[in-house]
Amino acid sequence: MIRRIALGAVSALAITAMVPAAMAADLPAYEPPAPVIAVPSFTWTGPYIGVQAGYSWGSAARANKDGFLVGGYAGYNVQLDNSPVVLGIETDFNYADIDGRHGRARVDSDWNGATRARVGYAFDRFLAYAAGGVAYADRNLRIRGSGSDSKTALGWTVGGGVEYAATDDVAVRAEYRYNDYGKDRFKVGGRSEYTDHSVRVGVAYKFTSPF
Repeated sequence: MIRRIALGAVSALAITAMVPAAMAADLPAYEPPAPVIAVPSFTWTGPYIGVQAGYSWGSAARANKDGFLVGGYAGYNVQLDNSPVVLGIETDFNYADIDGRHGRARVDSDWNGATRARVGYAFDRFLAYAAGGVAYADRNLRIRGSGSDSKTALGWTVGGGVEYAATDDVAVRAEYRYNDYGKDRFKVGGRSEYTDHSVRVGVAYKFTSPF
């Protein structure tokens, strides 16, 4: 009798132990969630090269002058880590057709350029920036009946603009600049200053940064 009771107790315990195991086997297998892979956002960091065209107006030797320019630019941007701040350096060189007259005097400029530091604030693919640096240009002064003289002017420039990355590789821009090329002494006409304003549009190809 005692033996039968013991066997019954053992069987009951075995059945009790098997029920949770069977229920666990019926539950769906738990799979951990797939890791989230962060997709890198656009960055302005890297070198670029572009072409631009614009219109310039100003004064030199008391003559109002204006005209068009076309050229190229190249530079390098660095967007600070986890920040919208963009720092850069850029240089450009342009062919110009800028001239003006005042009385017997005629002034013109055939080329200009600048090397500038840039600081900007990025809204993802949109960049607003300010820039300033060294400006240079040729200056030609002719006075009817007295002759002519030419100088290479060196001064400063300041301005700003907006830029938009249409793709990861192509960015378009529009900007304004004020240029002050200082005063030069000519063999004809004496000392003359040269200042101008310009508006420009450009398109650039951005290379993938090696860093």
